[in-house]
Amino acid sequence: MYLKHLLKIRKTVGFRLTAWYSVIFILSSLLLFVMAYFFLSSALQRRDRKTILLELGGLSTKYKTGGMISLKKELKIEKKIRKKNPLFIRIAGAKNNTLNIFLPYQWAEFDLKDLEKIAPNNNRKWIRLPAIDDKYLLEVASTRLLEGHWLQVGMSTEKREMVLERFRETFVVIMIPLVLLGFIAGFFLSFRSLRPIRQLIGTVQSLDIGKMEARVPSSGTGDELDEMVRLFNGMMEKIKTLINAMKGSLDNVAHGFRTPMTRFRGMAEMALQAGHDAEFCREALADCIEESDRILTMLNTLMDISEAETGVMNLDRKVVDISALMDGVVDLYRYVAEEKSLSIHMSAPHGLSVAVDPDRISQVLANLLDNAIKYTPAGGQISIEAYKRQAEAVIRIKDTGAGISHEELPMIWDRLYRADPNHSLKGLGLGLSQVKAIIQAHNGRVDVVSKPGKGSTFSIYLLADL
Repeated sequence: MYLKHLLKIRKTVGFRLTAWYSVIFILSSLLLFVMAYFFLSSALQRRDRKTILLELGGLSTKYKTGGMISLKKELKIEKKIRKKNPLFIRIAGAKNNTLNIFLPYQWAEFDLKDLEKIAPNNNRKWIRLPAIDDKYLLEVASTRLLEGHWLQVGMSTEKREMVLERFRETFVVIMIPLVLLGFIAGFFLSFRSLRPIRQLIGTVQSLDIGKMEARVPSSGTGDELDEMVRLFNGMMEKIKTLINAMKGSLDNVAHGFRTPMTRFRGMAEMALQAGHDAEFCREALADCIEESDRILTMLNTLMDISEAETGVMNLDRKVVDISALMDGVVDLYRYVAEEKSLSIHMSAPHGLSVAVDPDRISQVLANLLDNAIKYTPAGGQISIEAYKRQAEAVIRIKDTGAGISHEELPMIWDRLYRADPNHSLKGLGLGLSQVKAIIQAHNGRVDVVSKPGKGSTFSIYLLADL
């Protein structure tokens, strides 16, 4: 069980991020050490060689000015000065045979006879003589003296290696807590970075058990993860709204279908009970056809609305004159308006064109005009006008009807919503939903201004054809 838990942890993003961060941190530290070690080693080598060359130049000058006697005096002074850090000094003959080695007992760890096998030169090529135990090196520089003799000055790398060894030991001691610190820092950073992901997972798990109100808390940092949280919460709000709308639509559809289906069934039962009364059965069948037409109309309208809202409505766009379009719709409803003693006034400039589906826009105007006639009392007035405003064509239908209350205005666009609670007026409650869906499918918009008792004004905005 414990092994499975470890394997599960190893597969997590947090573990991989921690491992990657730790590896990068450790490699960076190693690279920093290598660079520091290289620069320190180079600096120590340059210091030692500079000391050797300075000493070689000084002794060579002494020899040139005072000969061997002056050189030996200088070496005695050097002996007193450099007790703790002596330099290797050798005088060789023309054939590189050793004539004198200054303080030879201090260089017992080196086989100095090997120097006689290495020809000295004046080109500042360094001679590197390894110690007998190969721990250190003796670095030697040479210069030519008078009479063909050679002067060699050198220094052991022992102290240099001791400094570098302490540096390596210090690094090893420091590296252990650094590795631990890198792992802890990697774990902390991955834990903090992945917190929104864990919260997102928790929220999705809450959704699985039906908690639709669950949301991911925002950190407010404004980074990519915070943006992801904001978008996820926004998406959940939209999903919640859509689900609620679907529930409301299903409730409304069920309510809308219940009445015609009940009447449909009732008429069918009455026809069955009528026996051989052919006339009664014929009337019942006619009523059934009327109710089925009503149901089909409702279904077709709901499908139109769904197609328009989802952007799949097939629009046969044509450039049409708004004035001609309005004339056709007003002519259809003029007789109905006259029966109710209503006057319709139309105003539209000739030449104002829009690229629309004429059948669908006619359907929109018919719905709005039908509503205006339906909710305007006898003797009222209805006006329908069109005009151009900047790049838009505006169609406005105004009536002097009952108006709509402020509370109801946001709901009139909902499917199957009816402002007439008693259903005293015929209608499906889908007209305005269809109007809004069709106009939005044309990339337009529609709004309404209304006050109870003072009528309503519906405005349609479409992109004018230039």
